[in-house]
Formats: sequence, C-alpha cells, structure tokens
Amino acid sequence: MDTSFTRGTTKLGLILATLLSALWATIISERPQAEDWPSVDEARKIGEEGFIYGLPIVMNYSIMYEYAINKNSGQFKAPFNNLNNEARVFTYKDTTVVTPNSDTPYSMVWLDLRAEPLVISVPKINDKRYYSVQLNDGNTFNYGYIGSRATGNEAGNYLITGPDWKGEKPDSIDKVFTAGSDFSLAIFRTQLFSPDDMENVIKIQAGYKVQPLSSFAGMAKPEQAAKINFPAIDKQSMQSSFFKYLDFAMQFNAPFTDDREIRQKLARIGVGPDKKFSFDELPDDVQQAVMQGAKQGEQKVTEAVRSIGTRMNGWQISSPAGSQSFYSGNWLLRAAAASAGIYGNDAVEATYPMTRTDSEGNTLDGSKHKYTLTFAKGQLPPVNAFWSVTMYDGKNQLLIKNPIDRYLINSPMLSNMKKNEDGSVTIYIQKTSPGTDREANWLPAPDGPIYLVMRLYWPKTGDPSVLPPGKGSWKPPGIQVAD
Repeated sequence: MDTSFTRGTTKLGLILATLLSALWATIISERPQAEDWPSVDEARKIGEEGFIYGLPIVMNYSIMYEYAINKNSGQFKAPFNNLNNEARVFTYKDTTVVTPNSDTPYSMVWLDLRAEPLVISVPKINDKRYYSVQLNDGNTFNYGYIGSRATGNEAGNYLITGPDWKGEKPDSIDKVFTAGSDFSLAIFRTQLFSPDDMENVIKIQAGYKVQPLSSFAGMAKPEQAAKINFPAIDKQSMQSSFFKYLDFAMQFNAPFTDDREIRQKLARIGVGPDKKFSFDELPDDVQQAVMQGAKQGEQKVTEAVRSIGTRMNGWQISSPAGSQSFYSGNWLLRAAAASAGIYGNDAVEATYPMTRTDSEGNTLDGSKHKYTLTFAKGQLPPVNAFWSVTMYDGKNQLLIKNPIDRYLINSPMLSNMKKNEDGSVTIYIQKTSPGTDREANWLPAPDGPIYLVMRLYWPKTGDPSVLPPGKGSWKPPGIQVAD
C-alpha cells in the first residue's frame, strides 16, 4: 500500500471536514434563531406596517412588469429605455392602472439607470399647448418635472441618473434629476385639444427622445448591467406572495433616512435587502401573524383613501402624491395615494377633486339616479392649462364602455357644449342619453356605483384658486340628483 497517498488523502479529508464545519457554522449563525424571531404580536404589527409601506412599491413593480418586462401581458408598452408613444387616449380597455387619465395621449418610458444615466430630450412646443414629463421612482416618489409649468415649452435636454451616479453634467444638459431607485418611470402627457388634433400630438411625440448618456455625449459605452430574473406577478400572486415581491423590489430602491426604521422591522421577518434569511424560514404562526397584519394594513389603506383630503360639496379635495420630502415618512398617505390612483401628480402640477357621493352625501349610483353637475358663470375650475371631469366605474375605478366612447368632459370641449340662459354650464351624468339637444353635455355613467375625478392641470395660484388643496378659495359645485 502507498502510505504517502493514504496520509495525503487523510490530510485532505481533515481540511475538507474543517471547511465544511466552518461553512455550516456560518449558515447556522445566519439562519434565524428562536430568540431573533418576532413574537406573534410583533409579527402582526410588522405585517401591518410593512404592507402599508410596501404597497406602492409592489404596485409599481407589478405595473413595470406588465409594461416593460412581460411582452405577453396584454399591456406591454416597450422594453426598458425605449420610449413608447400612444397616439390615443386611454379607454375602458386599459386595465393595468386604476383611475387612468383619458385626457392626454401618453408617452412612457421605463428607465434602467444601473449602467448609466439616460437623457430625455424634448422639442419646442407651442406655448398654448400644455405638456409635462413626470419623473417617478420605484418608491412612487415624484422626484422631478419637465414641462410647461416646470421648465417651459422651449426645447431642452435633461439628465436622469440613478441614486449612485457620481459623474459630471455635460454642458449641453439643462438640468439633472436623480431618481431614488435603479428603475424609474417617465410619464409624458401631451394636451389634446380635440380628436382632429391627434396628428399634431403625434408630431410632438416624434420629437421626444430618450437615449443613454454615452450616446448623447459621444462617450464610450459602459459595461452593461447584470441581467435580472424578474419574477412574474399578477393580481392573484400579488396578494398571496406580497412580501416576496416586496423583498425582491426593495433591492432596487436606495435606502434613506425616512424608511430606516421600517426597513429594520421588515428585516426581522426576512424581507428586504438587509435581511439574512427568507420569509419562508419563519415559523408558521409568525408567517400567519404577518399576513393577518397585512390584512389589517389593507383595511387601513382603504379607510385612508375614503378620508383623503377635505370634503367640499361632496367632493374630496386632496394632494396625496408628491416627493420623498412631501411624504416625510407618512407611509399611509403614500399607500392611499397609490390606491386612489398611482402616479398622481404634485398638487402644483395637477390637483384632483374626487367623489363617490352627491352634494347630500348619498352614494352616486347610475342604476338608480340621473345627476347634474353645474358650473356657475365665471366659476369654472381656475387653471393655467385645462381641466376635466372623468367618469369611472365605482367598483373598480376603471373607465367604462359607453355608446359614444366618451370618458370625460374637459375644458377644450366647452365651445361645443350647450350653455344655460344664465351663462352656467351643466354636465348631465347618467347612463342613458339626456336627449339629442343635450348630448354634447352628456357624461355617460355606469349602471351601478359611480366614481368621479376632476383633474385641474397647472392650477392657478391667484384668487380664486384650488390651492392649497382643500383650503383654496375655489370650491367644486356639488352633484345634484336630477330625476
């Protein structure tokens, strides 16, 4: 027998045994120990707070997955860093985003900012036409605006960077915007004056450009970012595996002071980039408590949506969307904003009175009543751009199919609408036509619960004004039963 070989293999075995022992000790030390697990009561509280904090993040991931990742989703727009122009307004067929805007044709791009910044370029646009580019990150924070109100209607180039970018701004860049996440959404809204105006909007959309900084500045391209295996998501899996999606999505959002505490709590149940184990490793009773807490959080969000803002004549006037500093750690307000209508604008860009009730506080229902909304002479919504009143199904907050393909009434339509003898304007809200002579003023309603949203784009700041939301001098008129 070769004794040297035997001694060698014995020594190798000891080395391997030592390495495996050390590796196993590391695994054991990083696995959750009983003393590290939250109690059932603690888990329930973490589940509630975690759901409220995470809901907008998971909703955003779900939309990003349908719009930019899953080409078979039925709602796919374009891959990352590719601008998609919609030469149309949203209709009842658009179901991914609740409370969709049907005022303005959209252009949209999901930005992958990991490898390098992107440059958004806009053409010169006629001063009479409103447009905006809303920049929204993975936290659903509005971190900047380009457009009529924010930067004017002149042509410009704007740099969008990820949270960790440290480069120099090229001289040809007008302004730099920094997202709080590796992935970001840019929403372009271009005012449409009438159906005949669509060709002009298409020409403007053709002038919108999105390109990597290296291409814009003629620089060498950086190394591509790593490929990501994005987990599939739909409404059902979002509910059953909510914290797994939150765990995945949080890795792309930079931490900040306001969310340090909630991140630490989520790490205790195995959620977030700072955790050492997975949610599945928790005991069954702790997992169940977390999900019970999530249900409680969901109820709180639903209640918060109902109570957002100030009530005036049956309307709720609020401004639940904004930047990181706007929320300042108020996760319930952020969750309510996402539930009421994700990607809402800052109040100075657009303010949203919304209602489910008439002036007496009774629930609006198109199967039971006809309604009217009358703006007195000189009391139209005070805006620098334009306003609209949009009809939604009260059950799901989506646009409704109707015989005249009309989802809203807005200020550009006023010239074709019938005026009352005293100069006021009445909108007829009902499921059937109010008659040929009034059809220009008809806003078709569903055969059931009604949800109405006003959009006041670039609201005026002088008197009268809807600003500050709920405290301004202008108040929306109440909706009246007109049976």
